[in-house]
Amino acid sequence: MPRAIRAALYARVSTQGQSTKAQEAELNRYASVRGWAIQQTYVDKMSGAKDHRPALQQLMADCRRRKVDVVVVWKFDRFARSLRHLVTALEEFRRLGVNFISATEGVDTTVPSGELVFQIFGAIAQFERSLISERVKAGLSEARRNGRRLGRPANKELSALEISVIRKERRKGATLRQIAKRHGASVWAVQQACSK
Repeated sequence: MPRAIRAALYARVSTQGQSTKAQEAELNRYASVRGWAIQQTYVDKMSGAKDHRPALQQLMADCRRRKVDVVVVWKFDRFARSLRHLVTALEEFRRLGVNFISATEGVDTTVPSGELVFQIFGAIAQFERSLISERVKAGLSEARRNGRRLGRPANKELSALEISVIRKERRKGATLRQIAKRHGASVWAVQQACSK
């Protein structure tokens, strides 16, 4: 007999004073109707805009450990803080072989039509990567046309006088990066000068 599909349920509200009970009840009902074994319910009570959501991070870690077959959320906006975050998560789920369901929005990658969702979000992610790449290339070309030097400064030999000045600047609280920029040297060269 095949093992039951292991479902991870994720619920989130924006503040500690709010309750996830309605979301959890809906998600439990959904998993029960599908005959899935609920592996764990992950709950965050904080803004979706926060980068650090402990329950979401634990959910992603459990997916990476192959403890989960399907992730069920109430709505996209309860799960992802932005389209980029959603696309990134869906790409990772696809790579891990984990399905994704938004129970109230009719998105279900466990059925053939749901595969289209992965394809669409994958295409969006690829398009975004292409745009970023084009912007970076255009920026580099523009910098070269304007005569800006790109890359790290070459490691230049520092004279005894420069080393003395660098050490004084460092003692006065200047950062290695500030000193390096001022003297046209690499941060490594400045660090070496200060440690001699």
